[in-house]
Amino acid sequence: MTNVTDTLHVTVQYTGERSAVVAVAGDVDLHTASILRGRALAAVGQGAPHLVLDLAQVDFVDSTGLSTLIGLLHSTREAGGSLCLAAVPDRLMRMITMTGISQLLPVHVTVADALAGQDAGGASGSPDGKCGTSG
Repeated sequence: MTNVTDTLHVTVQYTGERSAVVAVAGDVDLHTASILRGRALAAVGQGAPHLVLDLAQVDFVDSTGLSTLIGLLHSTREAGGSLCLAAVPDRLMRMITMTGISQLLPVHVTVADALAGQDAGGASGSPDGKCGTSG
């Protein structure tokens, strides 16, 4: 049997007037996706609609977690912002690519790359104008 835990650590670091890095650690699944959604939407509600999700410490994402990413994309766009992913582990990157989510969300090698894309105003081709190009 799989060891299921309801523990997901999410921290929010505000990096600019309208942006934040949301660092996630643990499994994003049926039992924990609401934690990520709640913390990320709280950041948007606090005036940071441009989010970078730092996924370096994510061990597993199920279909509920992937759905949460899409929901956050829509929420940030509705708030006039953007969402991009950073430091995505290889196993998760394969899933994001296979499901086509990588076509919707810019993916950056590091958080610094994602923030640089925001600072550049997305001039390098992001449809949302903030996260820059995927890398």
